[in-house]
Amino acid sequence: MEAARQYNVHEAKTHFSRILEQVATGDEVVISKAGEPVAKVVPLRPKVQRTGRGSLRGQIQIAEDFDELPDDIADAFGMR
Repeated sequence: MEAARQYNVHEAKTHFSRILEQVATGDEVVISKAGEPVAKVVPLRPKVQRTGRGSLRGQIQIAEDFDELPDDIADAFGMR
């Protein structure tokens, strides 16, 4: 992966739109103050597009015993 482009505060203020365009294409940008990195601008994860009820059918597996407490935890809470 390519190293993140670095801008100082003045450059970041001057070229904010350009920085957003770079981030929108997947790049990460570091903002520095006095030569020290202080912030990183990273792309947001895309929102999950769900089409309605059942849109995740077949994509999620739930174990038969998903709601059973492990023995050590049940013992710790006196639930046996």
